Amino acid sequence: MSLDVLALSGSLRAGSFNTALLRAAGELAPAGLTLTLHDYADVPLYSEDLERPAGVDRLVEALASADALLLAVPEYNHSVPGVLKNALDWASRPAFRSALRGLPTGVVSASKSFVGGARGQQHAKTILLGMGTPVFPWPELLVGQAHQKFDATGALTDDTTRTFLGQFMEGFATWAAAQPR
Repeated sequence: MSLDVLALSGSLRAGSFNTALLRAAGELAPAGLTLTLHDYADVPLYSEDLERPAGVDRLVEALASADALLLAVPEYNHSVPGVLKNALDWASRPAFRSALRGLPTGVVSASKSFVGGARGQQHAKTILLGMGTPVFPWPELLVGQAHQKFDATGALTDDTTRTFLGQFMEGFATWAAAQPR
């Protein structure tokens, strides 16, 4: 199996647990899966009055060339971070023909809270399904109390979480490879 997965973190923070979770996902991915973290900090606020800016072009091109997408979604105020929603809004255009339509997508989350970003993850899945994006249904991966599971360098040190993440990546890879595109 050969699977190129684009990864987007819902946090732009340098020490983001969600970005660290994506790095760990790449380390624990099954053979043949390549995970590429995409920096979309240069994507401006969405406006239909703007032509597609260069940062949006890079994002859309990366999505179009990927076999699958993996989002790491922190929970901000019980929902999806604005920066991620903004990037998804740009990438969802043109409607019904976007690079997101039909792109197999997995969603994970990490949070200091006990629930591990569950509400943000659920909102992200609802948004993606509304864009015609198939979402990996199970198993879910929610990393609660993330500050206790990553070290100061961003390495995932919790063995149980590493096991769950490896299982998630195995299931996601199998599911994504089987999706029609």
